[in-house]
Amino acid sequence: MPTSSPAGGPAPAPRTLADQLRSWPDERLATLLRLRPDLAAPAPADSAQLAGRAVVRTSVVRAVDLLDRLELAVLAAVVQEGPTGSERIREVVHASPASVDAALGRLSDLALIWGTPQVWRPLTVVAELLGVPAGPEATAVPGLLAALDDRARAILDHLDETDAAGTVAETRVPVRPQDATTPTEHLLARRLLAPRGDRHVVLPWNVLLHLRGGRSTRERVDEEPVLAAGERDAQIVDRAAAGAAHELTRRVEMLLEQWAVRPPGGLRTGGLGVRELRAAADLMHADLPVAALVVETTAAAGLLALGMNDELDSAWLPTDAYDGWAARSTAERWAVLARAWLDNPRLVSAVGGRDGDKPVNALSPGLERGWLPGDRHSVLRELATLEPGHTLAAGTGVASLVARLQWRHPRRPAGRLAHVATMLDEAATVGLVGLGAVASYARPLLDGEDVGPGLDDLLPAPVDHVLIQADLTAVAPGPLERTFAHRLGLLADVESRGGATVYRFSADSVRRAFDSGWSAIEVKDFLRASSRTPVPQALDFLVEDVSRRFGTLRVGVAESFLRSDDETALTELLHHKDAASLRLRRIAPTVVVSDVPLQVLLPRLRELGAAPVVEAPDGTVRVARPEEFRARTPKHARTAGRDAARQAARVAAVVAAVRAGDRAAAERPSRGPATTPADVMAVLREAVESRREVWIGYLDNHGTSTERIVRPVDVGGGQLSAYDERTDEVRSFAIHRITQARATG
Repeated sequence: MPTSSPAGGPAPAPRTLADQLRSWPDERLATLLRLRPDLAAPAPADSAQLAGRAVVRTSVVRAVDLLDRLELAVLAAVVQEGPTGSERIREVVHASPASVDAALGRLSDLALIWGTPQVWRPLTVVAELLGVPAGPEATAVPGLLAALDDRARAILDHLDETDAAGTVAETRVPVRPQDATTPTEHLLARRLLAPRGDRHVVLPWNVLLHLRGGRSTRERVDEEPVLAAGERDAQIVDRAAAGAAHELTRRVEMLLEQWAVRPPGGLRTGGLGVRELRAAADLMHADLPVAALVVETTAAAGLLALGMNDELDSAWLPTDAYDGWAARSTAERWAVLARAWLDNPRLVSAVGGRDGDKPVNALSPGLERGWLPGDRHSVLRELATLEPGHTLAAGTGVASLVARLQWRHPRRPAGRLAHVATMLDEAATVGLVGLGAVASYARPLLDGEDVGPGLDDLLPAPVDHVLIQADLTAVAPGPLERTFAHRLGLLADVESRGGATVYRFSADSVRRAFDSGWSAIEVKDFLRASSRTPVPQALDFLVEDVSRRFGTLRVGVAESFLRSDDETALTELLHHKDAASLRLRRIAPTVVVSDVPLQVLLPRLRELGAAPVVEAPDGTVRVARPEEFRARTPKHARTAGRDAARQAARVAAVVAAVRAGDRAAAERPSRGPATTPADVMAVLREAVESRREVWIGYLDNHGTSTERIVRPVDVGGGQLSAYDERTDEVRSFAIHRITQARATG
């Protein structure tokens, strides 16, 4: 609120918005720059330039969109009644005096109104956005309403109840009431309806106040809709959310480990193919929407990006940031993913749908929606207002949350509210929400802070052992340590996931370990050390059998050749029914050659049940270990996240720059006319807000310099609209032709 004078009394009323900004303490000016960050980039030269930016239409619209229903109603009252004091606003707005005063304070902090509690003035742009015609004199309204017939009165009552604009065929009507023929014409002729455009009408302000008993709304505007909630143990909520958080990190790690070795190709448009997304869903044991969310969140966190595989083809690969991410604790890894989802501007729910006649693929361009991060934060902040031990009620909870958001953001398009339920589902999958409430450890994330304490205690502790069963399966009784899980993944395939993960050993999985360079002794030693149950004899036989067959065939380049000391093995392969496509030719009892390239021949031999190894030119065995690929971390991912300390430092620097500019302007010997474009705009905008006349130097169409005194009405679009005393009308002046400007008086 306005400061006091040094003598202890109220501060004098500022003449302009710039004067008011100069009188504010640094803390309040910093608050304005935090609430409206667009005013600080680049740093304004002084308070006059800051005031000029504050009245720009686009900036004002952003600020008005921040208001809740109470603040919007108070601002509308200031527009219609102003310049006026707080006392009159309290009479008009249907809210408690304390709520109205708090709203006036916030509107002043946002620089949407200026002045003192005795006289508040709205910005001119705000009046254009929210203002409606005043209509007839307040004392004349009762008599005009009494003279209406039932049909005309029904129209007014309908517009009053719906609080919306009405649609008519034509707003131009006869001037005299006796010439009107329809109810709408009667209302327009008597100014009980006001035209807005060619086909819309609204209730004038004085008529609206009379119909609503002197208030701007029938219902109170300071009562927030109540969230429909039920009771649920807070510990159960946290455990449910922590389970989802653990599942998300596990799925991301599983996905990137797979794609590091077998990366999916990128589409020409840059997206991920439907087939690859389905394969990822099968890998994660998830449905397609959840798989799309995991993939998109991974990319948003900077852990997944387009790169090149060994054949120089475009492919989706883990980035070089993945290795550092994977080495952190589960809580830290989850925090990276949660922040990425909160700040991700992509509409993931659109994946799988169609954009016209084209399918929408995951990671494809065109899904960016700039409003999504702000909406996610606002949805979760409203949900976080529930007391611990309470969750959204089943059935009615989401509807009540939508009603609360409508009150909190009345100017937000209704179509965006349709995504609230989807946002809650995604938040539950990510692990921010559990059973309809924000987890306690996730609340600090909504304010840009670190994960709250308690998540590590809720997550299951990693284990380094399994229980090997007689049916060639191994049960992991909890999440496995990363190194141990990676080694076990070479020996066995995941068969099912849940509270305990089940792995299955097979000839193909054991051979995979041999392909990576393990020996039979190393495999057996690992199995005995990692199992809390005895290793079954069947698994020992399986390892021995694969070891005996492993390396009996050796593949080289001739294009390719196969060599084996076992002539029978080569004979069986030559006569195999599916070996015709390999185009094998025997050139010696122990040697077979083929014109099929090695990289094609090797996987086909394995499909036929063989277990070949690659032979180097010197005759030694080369281990065919799969190579892991990496992509470069996107630049935006390295700088993702908001640094509160850095933002505070920037605001402080801008405040210091503004104060320095004010001191320089005050010490300037002579304040002549503004001549630079920035100074001219500042003078004109200040004159619009203060409704003062200005002297301008202007070049007409012939290049002749003239001097005029005008009363500015609006500044925008490169034009000054002002009342010109010479012509006694409102004229438009091209701003680039204004050479000088100075306030008069």
